Amino acid sequence: MRLCNAKVYRNGRFVHGGLDFGAEIRGFDGTDGQDVHGAYIIPGLVDVHTHGAVGADASDGDGEGLRRLSEYYAANGVTSFCPTTMTLKEPELIRAAQCVRDFTRPERGARIAGIHLEGPFISYAKRGAQNPDNLHAPDFDMFQRINDASGGQVRLITVAPELDGATDFIRRASEVCAVSLGHSTANYEQAMAGFDAGATHVTHLFNGMEPLHHRKPGLIGAALMAGASVELICDGFHIHPAVVNAVYRMFGKGLVVISDSLRCAGMPDGEYELGEQPIVMRDGKATLYDGTIAGSSTNLMQELRNVVAFGIPLEDAVYALTEAPARSVGRFDTIGSLAEGKLADLLIVGENLELEAVFVGGERVK
Repeated sequence: MRLCNAKVYRNGRFVHGGLDFGAEIRGFDGTDGQDVHGAYIIPGLVDVHTHGAVGADASDGDGEGLRRLSEYYAANGVTSFCPTTMTLKEPELIRAAQCVRDFTRPERGARIAGIHLEGPFISYAKRGAQNPDNLHAPDFDMFQRINDASGGQVRLITVAPELDGATDFIRRASEVCAVSLGHSTANYEQAMAGFDAGATHVTHLFNGMEPLHHRKPGLIGAALMAGASVELICDGFHIHPAVVNAVYRMFGKGLVVISDSLRCAGMPDGEYELGEQPIVMRDGKATLYDGTIAGSSTNLMQELRNVVAFGIPLEDAVYALTEAPARSVGRFDTIGSLAEGKLADLLIVGENLELEAVFVGGERVK
C-alpha cells in the first residue's frame, strides 16, 4: 500500500511525503498513492507496562481475555504491548506466562512484544497496590521457570535493588531480559549498585520509590546518572504536568510513556480487582479502598494527547511512545519506527491527534 500527502514521522521529525508498505516498510515515496490530506503518519504505539483493560487482565492467564486486550489496544493505536503481570505466587505467574506463550494475534489485534513481570521481587514498604502476601525474595531459578513457561518471552522484570540477593539476581537476569528498578526504598548507592549490575530501566518513575531530595537523590537521581530509561504514567492523576515536563527535560530520549492500565480501562466507574485485591474507580481514577492509587484507566493514544497538552513537542512525544519503549525492551529491530524492513505497524493521525487508521503488519485493523 502507498500513502501520500502526509507528514511522515522519520528520524525524530515530520517530513512531508509518503509511505510505501506491505507487511514491512518498503520505503518512502511522496509522488502517488492514497491521499491522506496532510495527516500525520507515525509508528504504532508501544506499551511496555500495561496490566489490562475492558475487564481483562494479563495476570488472569485467560486466552480470551488476552484476545480482548489485543483488540482493545489496536483500536486505540497501540500496535505492540507487553502484558504486565502483578506480584502473584509462582503458579499464577506460570499460568499467565503459558497463556502468552500460546497466544495468537487476532486479525484485528495488537502484537505481543514480550512479558513484563512487575514483581514479585519488590519492597514491602513500596508495594503500592501489589498484594503483600505474594512478595518474594529475588530468586533467579523462579524467574527462569516463569520465562521457560512463556517460551522465553519475558522482556522486562521489575526488581527492588535493595533486597537481599538483588544485585546477583540483576546481574544474572540482565543477561536474559531488560531489568527495571522499582517498587523500591533504595537509596542512591543501592540503586547505583543495581544499575552497575545491569539494570537499564525504571518502573513508573516517582510512583513506588523515595522522592528526589537534594541531599538524598535516591533511585531517581541514580537513574539520571546511570542513563537509564524511565517510565511515566501520563494520565493526569499519577504525575503533575509540570513534573512530566521536568522528566522530559532531564531524561530526554530516556522518557518512556506507559499506561499502567488496569482491567477497568475502557470500562465504567465501579469496583474491580487487581492482583487479588479489590479496587474502585471513580471519575476514571483507580485506587485501593484505603485510597492508595493503583494503575490507570487510560491508554497510550490518550496519553499522547495528554503529553502534548502538557507542553512536550509532538515529535518528542511520539518518540516517547514508540522508539523509546521499543528500545527499552530490546525490540527496536522490528518495531518502534518507520524504517525500511521493519514491521509495518503504523497510525494515521489527524491534526488534532484524533486516530484515523491503524495498521498492524501492513493490514488495516481500524
